[in-house]
Amino acid sequence: MTHDHDLVLRPTEAQTAAALNPPPGRNGGDLVVESLQGLGATTIFGLPGQHALGMFDALRRSQLEYVGLRVENNAGFAADAYGRITGEVAPLLLSTGPGALMSLAALQEAAAASAPVLAIGSQVPTPGLGGGRHGYLHELRDQQASFRDIVKSVHTVRTASQIPSAIAAAWQSALTAPHGPVWVEIPQDVLLAETTLPVVTAMDATPQEVVPRPELTAVAAHLLSTASRPAIIAGGGVVRSDACGKLLALAEKIDAPVVTTFGGKGAFPWEHPLSLQSWLEDRHTTDFLESADVVLVVGSGLGELSSNYHTFAPRGRVIQIEADAGKLESNHAGLGIHADARLALSALLETVEEREDPAAAESVSTVLTQVRARIAAQDLTLEQQVLASVREALPDTSPSFWDMTILAYWAWSAFDARHPNTMHSAQGAGGLGYGFPAALGAAAADRTRPVLAVSGDGGAMYSIAELATARQYDLPVTWLIVDDGGYGILREYMEDAFGEATATELSRPDFVALAESFGVPAVRTTPESLSEDLAKSFAEPGPSVVVLPAVLRMFAPTHL
Repeated sequence: MTHDHDLVLRPTEAQTAAALNPPPGRNGGDLVVESLQGLGATTIFGLPGQHALGMFDALRRSQLEYVGLRVENNAGFAADAYGRITGEVAPLLLSTGPGALMSLAALQEAAAASAPVLAIGSQVPTPGLGGGRHGYLHELRDQQASFRDIVKSVHTVRTASQIPSAIAAAWQSALTAPHGPVWVEIPQDVLLAETTLPVVTAMDATPQEVVPRPELTAVAAHLLSTASRPAIIAGGGVVRSDACGKLLALAEKIDAPVVTTFGGKGAFPWEHPLSLQSWLEDRHTTDFLESADVVLVVGSGLGELSSNYHTFAPRGRVIQIEADAGKLESNHAGLGIHADARLALSALLETVEEREDPAAAESVSTVLTQVRARIAAQDLTLEQQVLASVREALPDTSPSFWDMTILAYWAWSAFDARHPNTMHSAQGAGGLGYGFPAALGAAAADRTRPVLAVSGDGGAMYSIAELATARQYDLPVTWLIVDDGGYGILREYMEDAFGEATATELSRPDFVALAESFGVPAVRTTPESLSEDLAKSFAEPGPSVVVLPAVLRMFAPTHL
């Protein structure tokens, strides 16, 4: 009897000949690059360093497109966005010690947002591994330890022959739901040593499926079918698993109102009669969700931002579908279903019974009317005007990337993403500097449509060097910088809490002149001309900057 695996293991004559006669001049870095190509990578992000030069030298012998940023953390943000936009693994090449450590904040955001980033860092030469203090440049006692609490998995290489398997295992880990960043490290001498190993060709790193247990699906379907007032909270897992169509079908089948989390923007049509939109930081929405007798939570852990700062206290049954087992019932007891959102929603669609509730759409309309009335009473015309101008100018299919800034906090609740997987922010880990380098990563993934980045002046200074990257690669990113003279949201927090702000006011450059010094066209705009100036920038090829001097305010919180 011949088994299938026997056939897989038997090389052809051509494969044997190629394996026995590998091309000369290859090193461990070539094995890295060949492994990535074999797994389907097309674009790589990174920043070279002394110990990592073997990998970067191998790039010139490959077909991979390299996008180099000016700071490792920004390279990580670019890779994060590439992974979010494409759903594919985004390789990130880094050096040892300081170069590696500079990426940690970006990898934390990738972990929080489930972005599949494959970070490959170099290490000191092999004799320096194991904690010995040999005094190598960039030496750390345990470099892995710095990454282990952040990434999904850590993979260490000590010989050239281990490189393809380590990268394949990391690739599979990054793409198994929930997606996330992974870490591979390879010593300098292994990367530089000449190799006679065959060219890497046959690579397989198929992600494992996270399938719902049928008995749990049956219980969930029964609860939803017999509910009087069901409601759905849709998180980022719905978008990442491409389950938006399944979510829409389920909501319509059982007449259940849907609210999307800030990470799940675009998961449900904004103007649908059952859409509660994204007003999670509003007590009217919170009260409505608490009154539901069954709440289906899909692809969300119901963390701080998704629960109105942990004030949400459901009175009905909670069903939680989540690919990250650690998030199941971590905030609310209920029926926890460990599964990929798409697979679980597919199973529910097949088993749930249709129910009609003519009052559902009316109740949604009532909640949204209450929300709008609350905002209208706060004299926030400027903020709504600015956000509306951005929405008017931005093409519907263009992705946008928002830094941690007041306009972004408005967008979380009030911005219509219009399409799934088009609005992204750093709300996972909450670090500054995400917007612009992330937009560059998205533009590298698809240069056919303009990309928007939104930052405050404080956050913009974190990534100002990447104007050089935008110009070097001619990436179609329009960067909107809202200049309010400091860390605006921290100013507001401190004034509310202490009556006075400290350490929030900033000296900053002339952003228009600075952008132009990089060869990037820029314009200073006003709230009245913002939409027109943005539209002009989107219509032009390459990067551009639009600076809006304005002091924006947040709407009043309801969780205090």
